[in-house]
Amino acid sequence: MFTKTNSAAVCGLECEPIVVEVDLGRGYPGFQIIGLPDTAIQEAKHRIRTVWRNSGLKFPNGNSILINLAPADIKKEGSAFDLPIAVGIFLSQEKITHNINDSIFIGELALDGNLRHTNGILPLAIYAAQAGYKKIFVPSVNAAEASLISDIEVYPVENFLQITDHLKGKKLIEKNKPIPIEKWFEYAETEMDMAYIKGQEFVKRALEIAASGAHNILLSGPPGSGKTLLARTLPSILPKMTNKEAIEVTKIYSVAGLLPKDKPIINTRPFRSPHHSASGVALVGGGKFPKPGEISLAHRGVLFLDEFPEFPRMVLETLRQPLEDGMITISRAQGTITFPARFTLVASQNPCPCGYATDPDKTCTCSPMQIVNYKKKISGPLLDRIDLHVEVPRLQFEKLSKDQLAESSAKIRERVEQAREKQKNRFVNTNITSNSEMSNKEIREFCKLDTGSMDLLKQAVTHMHLSARSYNRIIKLARTIADLSNSEEIKTEHIAEALQYRAKGE
Repeated sequence: MFTKTNSAAVCGLECEPIVVEVDLGRGYPGFQIIGLPDTAIQEAKHRIRTVWRNSGLKFPNGNSILINLAPADIKKEGSAFDLPIAVGIFLSQEKITHNINDSIFIGELALDGNLRHTNGILPLAIYAAQAGYKKIFVPSVNAAEASLISDIEVYPVENFLQITDHLKGKKLIEKNKPIPIEKWFEYAETEMDMAYIKGQEFVKRALEIAASGAHNILLSGPPGSGKTLLARTLPSILPKMTNKEAIEVTKIYSVAGLLPKDKPIINTRPFRSPHHSASGVALVGGGKFPKPGEISLAHRGVLFLDEFPEFPRMVLETLRQPLEDGMITISRAQGTITFPARFTLVASQNPCPCGYATDPDKTCTCSPMQIVNYKKKISGPLLDRIDLHVEVPRLQFEKLSKDQLAESSAKIRERVEQAREKQKNRFVNTNITSNSEMSNKEIREFCKLDTGSMDLLKQAVTHMHLSARSYNRIIKLARTIADLSNSEEIKTEHIAEALQYRAKGE
């Protein structure tokens, strides 16, 4: 008997429809899977045979079993096709004409017949709803994740016998209730708080601006000045994620298999901090079947690169495209996949190899050539893409010994959220969410400058030798500073403050 079951394959963050065709005939006994399956799919033959035995079912060993994963020209990977293959074999064996054309099946089978956790369920559920399917059958451990999509009925499957009873009409599986995304949106307070960071008011102001407009920032200073602590406190002042942003980020983590076990959604902005020994593939993503890297895992959040110059130069250069475009395109022999990478870069560095070139109290032991070579590790075009260059000085005893708490992260976050709300209203008819994402068209429309501001910018371009990119980034930064000041217009003082954050060498 011939049957077809519907499934899908995750390609990057998008999904391709896959039809699992099962032909159970009287030919030479065997079990074959065709349609460019990888090793994990080929091993499904052994898992399915064992599931039949351990579930008390009689496997059709005397038949020729041919499984075709169509379309045959798309390479398939993973174990999510176990369930649709097993369902197809069962329907052919029992000669059941159950209508499953409106259903899609996803899941990996364990040897005892239970269904294991499967990666990529959220993008699969989104695809199923958009493709017009009414039902999706997933492992019960993934049911909450799939239930975030309200446009499709989610059926949680504990084990294979449960779905065979459902298909025979013995005992139907109860569908899962949709879970409103808002249920998971309680702002999670972080352990870090700006209130406990003493001094560094100038740096905190820069971080507030960076958080308000999603601008990239570079912290430079001697060892022990608090660069890492300040960077790790940035998430405490970031605004709450929107539903759309949460779905975007959760799709990435679902495909990567990094969703937390206790919740089916990422409801706080990611903070990723890869070690400087990370490879280019680890940072941007890739592999035989490309997976998201650190820059995509930091989407809508923070990518913190500590000891910035210690990263290999070729690895850092891979950041240039995503910093400009908000996405990373990975090309392999199998095809091209694009992952989102709209993150805020926070980098920290010492001013020289020993770290004390700018320290007033300790003598630098580096030669001029060593300092020059150290700074050359980061290219000019990459530095040009960083909006705020901030010096983090060593704290003096007077500030370290103060008992008084500084302004809390909660208060700073209120101002950041107000600034983001202004940007949300400003870009309501676009796909832009923050000032840093503006193109030349939006800069022209939303960043009008008066005569005084233009004169100041003209002097800056002349004396600081600013590039066209730096010119636009200063205007976008000034737009964020104006938003924090609750000003509809960009004034001269906003441009002046933005210019303070350019690299001193420019």
